[in-house]
Parts: sequence; structure tokens; C-alpha cells
Amino acid sequence: MPVHPRHRERHAIDHVGWLRAAVLGANDGILSTASLIVGVASASSGPREMIVAGTAALVAGSLSMAAGEYVSVSSQADLEKADLHREAHELRDDPDGEHSELTGIYIRRGLEPALAAEVATQLTAHDALAAHARDELGMSKATSARPVQAALASAASFAAGAIVPLGVAAIAPFAYVSIAVVGISIVLLAILGGFGARTGNAPVARAVTRVVLLGAAAMLVTIGIGRLVGASI
Repeated sequence: MPVHPRHRERHAIDHVGWLRAAVLGANDGILSTASLIVGVASASSGPREMIVAGTAALVAGSLSMAAGEYVSVSSQADLEKADLHREAHELRDDPDGEHSELTGIYIRRGLEPALAAEVATQLTAHDALAAHARDELGMSKATSARPVQAALASAASFAAGAIVPLGVAAIAPFAYVSIAVVGISIVLLAILGGFGARTGNAPVARAVTRVVLLGAAAMLVTIGIGRLVGASI
């Protein structure tokens, strides 16, 4: 009998955990740091104050993203553990009922009743808890909560995003800081939006347009507020 090579496929869902955190972190790092820098610059503060504010935004934002992501994903992990613990008790106390429940799931997915029962029997014999986690609770390795991974991805991506507008602000002439930071940030947001959409097999043009418009609006609002505050002080 011929041996066929193992068929391997790569799906976007396999990267959903780290990709979501990384894209969100980088986008937030670019937008929040750039907005703060142009806001401070528009208030007619000096370059020193602007760089200090941008550096503080990078450090505080990275730590905040890491802490927030860790707490959020840890809560998800706790819920997953609680559901698995409950399911394990149900499998122990009512195995026949759980088998019937699994059979019903496969019937609703299109299998004939006899085949659905056989599939449920074999999967239960192999790993009952894994079968119920996947098919009843909708859990999988690809989407399972990983708090530390998500926290590190968020912190690193935020810092990577924030360092670019901060670097531009540090080297650009102060009179042109706002123009330079806004321009570079919009380009980066467009690239990031396109990357995230392409990796997730989503429409690229729509994602790029959305992130650019929202990012530009946020920075323009911050510039306006900075000028109002600077004029009133």
C-alpha cells in the first residue's frame, strides 16, 4: 500500500492568540504615542518636554498593555479551566448522558444517528474530555488562553510601535515634528492594518482604510486639543 506524505495546512486561526495581541499592541503603541507627541508639540511645549512625554508613554503603555492583557487572558483561562473541571465531573457522574449529548452534536452536524453514536463512542474511548472540550465547549489548542504569551506579545509590540514616532520626534526639527510624526504614523498604521488583514485572510483595503481614517482622526483631535490647551495656558 503506498504511503502518502503527510498533508500539512496552515490556517490563520492557528495564530489568533499571539496575532491579536501583537497587532493590537503595535497599533496602540503607534497611535497613542504619536497622538501624545503631537498633542504636546501643538501645545507649544519644548522638544525636551515632548520627548519626556513620549518616553513615558512608551514605558507606561507597554506595562499597561502587558498587565491588561495578562489579566484579561487569565480570566479567560480560569473560565476554561472551570468548564473543563465541570465537564470532567459530568463525564464521571453521567457517562451515558454525556455520550448521548456528544452523539446529538454530531447528528446536528450532519452525521447519521448510527454513525454519530459510533464516532462518539470512539472519541470517548480515546479522550472523552478532549472530545467534549472541542465539540461541546468549542475549545481548541489554537484558541486556548495563554496569558504569559499574550502579555509579552502585547508589551513587545506596543514598544515596537511606540519607538518609531518617538524616534521621529527626536530627530525631526521641532517646527515640523507634528507633520513628520503624523505622516510616518499613518504609513505604519496602513502597513500594520494590511499585515493583520493579510495574515487573517481578511479584505486588505477595508482594513487599511479603517485603521488609517481612525488613526488620522485621533491624531488630528489631539493636535486640536493641544493647541487649545497651549493657547489657554
